[in-house]
Amino acid sequence: MDMSDKRVLVVGLGISGRSVAEALRGRVAAVTTLDQNVAEADLRDFESIDWGQTDLVVTSPVFNPRTSFILEAQRRGIPVVSEVEAAWRMRVNSTRTGAPAPWIGITGTNGKTSTTQMVSAMMESSGMRAPAVGNIGKAVSQAVLDPANDVLCVELSSFQLHFTESPALECAAITNLAADHLDWHGGFEQYAADKAMIYEGVRKALVYNADDHRVCALADQAHPAPGCAKVGFTLGAPEPGQIGVDGGWVVDMSGLGGGQPGLAERLVALADLTHLCEPDGTVYPHLLADALCALALCLGAGADRDAALEAMRVFAPGDHRIQTVASLGSGAEAIRFVDDSKATNAHAAKASLSSYPDGSVVWIAGGLAKGGRFEDLVRTQARRMAGAVIIGKDQTTMLQAFESEAPDIPLTIIDPDSEQDVMGRAVRAAGDYAHPGQVVLLAPACASMDQFKSYADRGRKFADQARRWVKAHGENR
Repeated sequence: MDMSDKRVLVVGLGISGRSVAEALRGRVAAVTTLDQNVAEADLRDFESIDWGQTDLVVTSPVFNPRTSFILEAQRRGIPVVSEVEAAWRMRVNSTRTGAPAPWIGITGTNGKTSTTQMVSAMMESSGMRAPAVGNIGKAVSQAVLDPANDVLCVELSSFQLHFTESPALECAAITNLAADHLDWHGGFEQYAADKAMIYEGVRKALVYNADDHRVCALADQAHPAPGCAKVGFTLGAPEPGQIGVDGGWVVDMSGLGGGQPGLAERLVALADLTHLCEPDGTVYPHLLADALCALALCLGAGADRDAALEAMRVFAPGDHRIQTVASLGSGAEAIRFVDDSKATNAHAAKASLSSYPDGSVVWIAGGLAKGGRFEDLVRTQARRMAGAVIIGKDQTTMLQAFESEAPDIPLTIIDPDSEQDVMGRAVRAAGDYAHPGQVVLLAPACASMDQFKSYADRGRKFADQARRWVKAHGENR
């Protein structure tokens, strides 16, 4: 769609809203901004919208599809799009190729950020300028305007995909799928349908989690471009058309890496992926799955295989993803504090908890549940827990899960009515449970905004309090 003659209303001036408003100015007929909480917005309330002077609405992910202004725009026949959709329509040509930089898109319930970062590292190791953008790094509406970019590695949320329909990605992946954000989408089927939008029209490689039956179903139902390869990744031995793990090696049977399709080719030993492992060498399964997904995407996009594998060997997960932030003692007898604040739903927390031996974890959990339940999480992971500490303002669903599925796990409940030193109290309570050789794990299974600014703020506060606890107890030894 040519937007040059459009009068565009941008609703919500968070990072993406500010970015797209700035990008649109000078490229469309008029830009009007609306945000009830931002003084510099052109409009401060929805009643002020002049629908007769509005041709297109760009909405923030904050607003779900049932929000009144969205329904009103749709009733009037005015298109409502995401910042991502607007960005796709504004792409400029790359200096190197003379065509817009292709996109490699990643979505899923868990692992989007790690996978996107790995894709960026692998593509850049192959000599391309390939920034990680979207939900991380720059807003995509700014990245598309930089002609120096060769490819964009785009993390896409289900919120963004809901109002996105035009992009035809170079390669696309769904990392996994589980119940999340059901309050926003209105149900799991709607959530899954929005995730599936990433596969529509994908050109070179449609990458799917072969261990996730829901993702497999979406891959089967997708409509990629003619000639697009479908590539599965699995933590088991791969079948033809897949990349997986066998005999302690990452093994390719897809043919993307230059081998013959259907013939197993060893690519890299798991023992060499030291940054994806516990100190004892145990591989984190969910990070290994992210790495396999990223490798499939990059090989599909034409990355140099050897360069991509070297990037895979040296890649270290970013902040707040299975990160040891403090330790009392050393070796097998240490009490370690591990920050996985990015585990903002039950699926992610399950992946995190399952990385540890039975009876070895003191779990800090809780926050905004986003409509999720935790019975399955607690039931399947209770054997790993030596104790649990519950934070958050709405603790009901988490406490119900413990009561019904693991009533014998020692629990400490952090008073939700007091805003003072929430994480300090949680860390001290967890430290009281912890014994040598155990891990205090922040993997809350919930969003953070009830008591913290963000998951990153939650993780930083955990790290600060963990270091204080270690210092105090180290001095008292």
